[in-house]
Amino acid sequence: MKIDLQAVEDTAKALYIRALKVLPPDIKEGFSRLEKRETDGTAQRVLATMVQNIAVAEETDNLLCQDTGVPIYNLWIGRGVEVDGQALKQAIRRGCERATREYPLRSSVVHPLTRKNEHTSCGVEVPVIHIDFNDEPQNLRIEMIPKGSGSENNSFLKMAVPAEGVAAIKTFVIDCVLAAGGKTCPPTIVGVGLGGTSDLAVALAKRAATRPLGSACADPAGAELEQQLSIAVNQLGVGPQGLGGDATAFAVHIELAATHITMNPIAVNMQCHSARRARADISPAGVAFGF
Repeated sequence: MKIDLQAVEDTAKALYIRALKVLPPDIKEGFSRLEKRETDGTAQRVLATMVQNIAVAEETDNLLCQDTGVPIYNLWIGRGVEVDGQALKQAIRRGCERATREYPLRSSVVHPLTRKNEHTSCGVEVPVIHIDFNDEPQNLRIEMIPKGSGSENNSFLKMAVPAEGVAAIKTFVIDCVLAAGGKTCPPTIVGVGLGGTSDLAVALAKRAATRPLGSACADPAGAELEQQLSIAVNQLGVGPQGLGGDATAFAVHIELAATHITMNPIAVNMQCHSARRARADISPAGVAFGF
């Protein structure tokens, strides 16, 4: 299958807008679970307000949050797909620019030194584009994640001492959640990246933070630690919007990689309660949107 680059551009544009306006079903279900378990009166009211805001945004076709974030596009190229990689990236960028200008959206992307805003949601190395491969035949999958600064500002890395073991991981994650407090607009998804190198650990944490609720780490030991930490962070009392309560996080997600015998990298990246993402599959049958 040869990829139609115009279809990619149009899809990239549509995904950005869709991600900003429609919350994935797993996040809505996560709110329902937290509401049922919440015991603090103030937290119950805050959660109810969040749920109402989500409903109003969708009913009135408005954005879930004013922060349009840093646009991230994750692509998976399936078997038998023919595409020019550089042209593919350019099509994604054009789609991102069109979403910002034609919708229009507020551009949140600026130059790191001059702070100049091109009002395209694009800049040097932005949108962030990750390209990988999978076994799906004749299929190109595009996932769009607008990562807001409230959550991205709460990113942490520690090169732990291996002898400290799992205890160091637990302590660091708990300390990060406490340090973030209400600044990440909890309830959050706490993404944890373990192992690899420093840069890989941070990338794994981002992958974990943006994974759908209900999914589990593919590694059994990682999945067990996810469950332990998910319980622990919701006993900290941070609560929704940092105002106290049980609902500090929807979940703790972990992604891991092998590492060096003398290293134990630990990274934490958080996603706010408006955990926005959208996905599309481009195949010979056309374009199918989902989450």
